[in-house]
Parts: sequence; structure tokens; C-alpha cells
Amino acid sequence: MMTGWTALFYKEVLRFWKVSFQTVAAPVLTAVMYLLIFGHVMQDRVQVYDGVSYTAFLIPGLVMMSVLQNAFANSSSSMVQSKIMGNLVFLLLTPLSHWSWFFAYTLSAVVRGLVVGLGVLVATGLFIWQSSVLNFSLWPQQPVWVLVFALGGAAMLGALGLIAGLWAEKFDQMAAFQNFIIMPMTFLSGVCYSIHSLPGFWQSVSHLNPFFYMIDGFRYGFFGQSDVSPWISLAVVGTSLTLVAALALHLLRIGFKIRG
Repeated sequence: MMTGWTALFYKEVLRFWKVSFQTVAAPVLTAVMYLLIFGHVMQDRVQVYDGVSYTAFLIPGLVMMSVLQNAFANSSSSMVQSKIMGNLVFLLLTPLSHWSWFFAYTLSAVVRGLVVGLGVLVATGLFIWQSSVLNFSLWPQQPVWVLVFALGGAAMLGALGLIAGLWAEKFDQMAAFQNFIIMPMTFLSGVCYSIHSLPGFWQSVSHLNPFFYMIDGFRYGFFGQSDVSPWISLAVVGTSLTLVAALALHLLRIGFKIRG
């Protein structure tokens, strides 16, 4: 028998799964297109880790980028859509606590992020394997690190999406949040490059971006190599997740922009 938060979680998972062609298949296709374009153009022009080709280096970055973007999109779009359509009032009438809301929305965002990420990993990995461009293994060298950073990154972006959804009152505001904050921080986090290839100033800027540590730690799980220690990345991601989750819980507790 379902409890309150598990029922809401189940409803949120069904919400994105019923339109999986748009919420899952489309992001996978986008990531494959990135791989085709960047891998073909930069394969022989960019040097990254020792013994790791650029195309292989790119795949974990695309996987993690997809996880983060889709986790954020799931919780933020659900909250904004419920507010605009007016069906959020039915949730407000229930005795669900702010903890129940937080876990349901955040965990459903994690599920969508991981499903999309797994799809991107399989699609890009199989494409590379069939084209015989490089010897890339879908099984990482350090699977525990991969799982930890995937879960931590998806949870943080799910909670951040919840904050953005509570703040936004229309889709234009939500789009602005995603286009001017989430997208730049994602693309400037080392998805397509190692930060050691950047000038000193931009390396310092990159170290201020928590998304960099998520992607760098995730990539470490595949190759056993990274730009910074995975323990430092874990500390940054853990601290960021704690702060974002605390803010999301506070906003839910006071009913920020959802209670009259």
C-alpha cells in the first residue's frame, strides 16, 4: 500500500514516462548528435588524459550533462505546470508534509535523470563500438564513483529544479532560469574539454562551478583519471547538495509562492 509521498512520487514518474518519446528519447538523440559533431571535429585535435581518446573522454561528459539537465527539467517543469494549470491546489489540500513533497519531486527527478543518462551511455557507447573508432567500455573502472556522482548530481539538480519551479510563475521565467543559469554552468563545467587546457584565469573560474566537480568526479569513475581529486569533488557536491536541499525544504515549508 502506498504512503502519501510514494503516491506522489509514482505520479511524478508516470508524468514523464507517459511522454517518454519527448522526455527520454529526445535527450538521448541530442547527446548522440553532440558526440557525432564534437567527436568527428575534435578527435585528432584535442589531447586529454593519457591513453584516452577525445571521443571516449566526451562520452561520460555527455552522459552526466544529460543526467543534470533532465533532473532539473523534471522537477521544475512539473511544479510550474501544476501552478499554471491550477491543479497544485489538490496537493495543497492533502496532509503531505514539506518533506514528502521534497522527496517525491526530487526522487522522481533523479529517476528521470538516471534513465536518460543510461540511455545516452548505451546509445553513444554502442555507436562508438560499432563504428570501431575506439575501444570504449560501457563498464567503468570505478563503478561506485560513477553511481555516487550520478545520484548526487541528479539529486542536487532535482532540488534546484524544485526551487526554480517554486520561484517561477510562468514558463518564460522557467526558461530564463534554465537558459541563463543551468545551461551555461553545464557547458562551462568541462563536458567537452579538460580544464587544464584553459588559461589560468578560466581554470580558476571553473573551480567555482559545482557542476565541474560533478562531471569530473563522474568521469573519474570511467577512466581513473580526473582534473581534481574525486574526494574533493565529492566534498563539493555533498556540500552543494546539502545547501540546495535545505533551501528547497525551507521554501516548501513556508509555502513560497504556492500558498496564499
